[in-house]
Amino acid sequence: MKIIIFDGGPRKGWNTARMCESFAAGAAEAGAEVETVRLYDLDFKGCRSCFACKVKGGASYGRCAQRDGASGLLERAAQADGLVFASPVYLWTVTPQLHALIERLIFPLVSYAKEEPALASKRIETAMIYTMNVKEPQFHETYINGGKGPLGAFESFVGRVFAKPERVCAFDTYQFTDYAKYDADKWDEAEKKKWRDEEFPKELLAAREAGRRMAEKIKAKG
Repeated sequence: MKIIIFDGGPRKGWNTARMCESFAAGAAEAGAEVETVRLYDLDFKGCRSCFACKVKGGASYGRCAQRDGASGLLERAAQADGLVFASPVYLWTVTPQLHALIERLIFPLVSYAKEEPALASKRIETAMIYTMNVKEPQFHETYINGGKGPLGAFESFVGRVFAKPERVCAFDTYQFTDYAKYDADKWDEAEKKKWRDEEFPKELLAAREAGRRMAEKIKAKG
């Protein structure tokens, strides 16, 4: 039972990384083997639109033909039982690193044939982890928007190839260790700290529980 977590955040030890750690802990408690990959540590690019993955009978049909720092990871991901895509939200969407990884993983598995919408060998369990500076209402109204927002559309592509992702979020995140050093008086540091101290632990627990649920779903499949 293998779960791979793609950490698309640039900051080590901060909000996204901690949510990933909690998810991994919950999955491990339920018996899963968990691999967490920091995408910012890899040297790779997004889809080059070569369409080698769509060539009939081609050597790379259904998989990315590019060879770079993501190649081995993509091969492991295709064989995994669970995949977790984690990212801070920048400009209403995921980081370029996670987006590039998703392009390389998902697009080769989206069939252009009428009768075969997806080429994945199994319905891999998935989850999305988002961390963001906005509060929950804005997230749902703007970023998800009934599947029409940027993250809602992003999730629909994941669910088109794999299982529909479970969504785990950390809202109103604490961004700096010292707000006084930055041009950021739009926010009240005391309020941000209060949220971090009182609500972020609950969000970490929710991530842990989501990890456990994913592992239990995989187990139930046999």
